[in-house]
Amino acid sequence: MTPLSNRYEFVLLYDVENGNPNGDPDAGNMPRIDPETGYGIVTDVCLKRKIRNYVEMVKGDAPGYRIYVKEGIPLNQNHVEAYKAVGLPTDDKNKAKPDEVQRARAWICANFFDVRTFGAVMSTGLNCGQVRGPVQLNFSRSIDPIVQQEVTVTRLTVTREEEAGKERTMGRKHIVPYALYRVEGYISARLANDPTKGTGFSEEDLNLFWEALMNMFEHDRSAARGKMATRKLFVFKHDSDLGNAPAHQLFDLIRVRRKPEANPPRSFGDYEVTVNRAGVPQGVTLLELL
Repeated sequence: MTPLSNRYEFVLLYDVENGNPNGDPDAGNMPRIDPETGYGIVTDVCLKRKIRNYVEMVKGDAPGYRIYVKEGIPLNQNHVEAYKAVGLPTDDKNKAKPDEVQRARAWICANFFDVRTFGAVMSTGLNCGQVRGPVQLNFSRSIDPIVQQEVTVTRLTVTREEEAGKERTMGRKHIVPYALYRVEGYISARLANDPTKGTGFSEEDLNLFWEALMNMFEHDRSAARGKMATRKLFVFKHDSDLGNAPAHQLFDLIRVRRKPEANPPRSFGDYEVTVNRAGVPQGVTLLELL
């Protein structure tokens, strides 16, 4: 593995058409929204799940690319495996010493892509410590306020036998007719390579991460999510591992504006994306991966 030697920030644009990109369980699974502004929201957890799913689909259980946060797999089961792998007793009453916890932590980082990337709290059950991931995502926010629509649908079948005489039942789907979302993220080479706390996130991991961002919606199709697609991926690469410019200044170089005649917007073509390449600071390279 090639150690990561540069700091990065990135801006990802993706859209949804007639779908629910991230339902809110506290609001009847309606699309998440900022109640003060009406802008749509997608959590970082939602996108991380799609990234995990893509990596698992591409890599399977290949050494070094397993997924720690996985449906149906108790987290503590991974901790037991880590203790066995590094020769530590798996008795629940055992209180591992700091150096033993570090050994288990290092094994998990080496074997699980998502821990190496996003970090994890692994202190339940057998203590494997905590990992601060070098890759972090903000919440996504839509470029314009969204409209939450509740669409009534019918079905000819029924659920229970006592309903067999009914001709049809009713259901509801929650959608956004169209929305373009923007998410910003950060990648720290220092957190990847720290001698004691680093995760070992590598250049190869980084390339797989970019690949996942560009393709994660292609293998996440469902009737509920509608048509979703990654539209643009801008990457700011610093010449050093500490960085050469503040992240917020770099993010301001990417502007997205709805065309005045597109009201309401219904496609990506209804937006203009402008990039201030002249404003990119010295020591930073702007890459347009998509």
